[in-house]
Amino acid sequence: MGRTNLTPAEVVDYAESTSCASAAMPRARFVTRAVLGGAFLGVGGLLGTVVAGGAVELGESNPGLQKFVFGAVFPLGFIAVVLTGADLFTSNCATFLVAWYRRSLGAAAVLRTWTLSYLGNFAGALAAAALLGIATGIYVAGADATVFLHEIVAGKLDRSFVETLVRGVGANLLVCIAAWQAYSSGDTLGKMAGIWFPVMGFVALGMEHSVANMFFVPAAILSGLDATWAEFLVDNLLPATIGNMIGGGVFIGLAYAWIYTGGPRPPATASTSATRADRR
Repeated sequence: MGRTNLTPAEVVDYAESTSCASAAMPRARFVTRAVLGGAFLGVGGLLGTVVAGGAVELGESNPGLQKFVFGAVFPLGFIAVVLTGADLFTSNCATFLVAWYRRSLGAAAVLRTWTLSYLGNFAGALAAAALLGIATGIYVAGADATVFLHEIVAGKLDRSFVETLVRGVGANLLVCIAAWQAYSSGDTLGKMAGIWFPVMGFVALGMEHSVANMFFVPAAILSGLDATWAEFLVDNLLPATIGNMIGGGVFIGLAYAWIYTGGPRPPATASTSATRADRR
């Protein structure tokens, strides 16, 4: 039998404990989890562009429905991340701030783990773009999936810094809601349903998710889109990342830590901090 569903307060406790466990994990193992997380999200993005990109007539007659189709299959990647225990920077934005607020982790441990998660996700997403998108021949010139991908990425790069940042807030607000709902469920189907609705929503709405963009934009550049890596990093990834940190960290992590904690706890002792946060 699966475990019973967690209450909202128990989900916050779970977020704290999992963050402490991740921070204490040896670096090589943690980074491997992060690389897998980026790659899994890339697979979801690849599937989304192939399916929605193949619905050309649908896009012409009902673009809203095409966006829904795109969003409906993308959650494959996030479901894989949660159910297999991979790591994702964007959900860490929320969970690690719970542990920080409760003084279970120090700021240095949070920033160190976020950095490793971010870089690992980037490596995994970039590998998925190069190997699964380009080397497989899925993203070739003129293919429906490639045309659809280029349209999406051109739109992302054309947005202002502020608009991308705000869309980043919206994306990770929904992604961290998905994570919270998955944590609360005691069975696999419940986790999948809890993930699917919010993740489908952020994709269909065109929000900006930094790790997803680590797949989409490099895949578009590698398949011939007239864009530069500097444009990607400065005009899209930077504001999307800042927005993701605000959307997940402030509106989910800190908000729920404050709601379900009687106030910040006293600082942990040196021995406790070492046990929870130090890497071996």
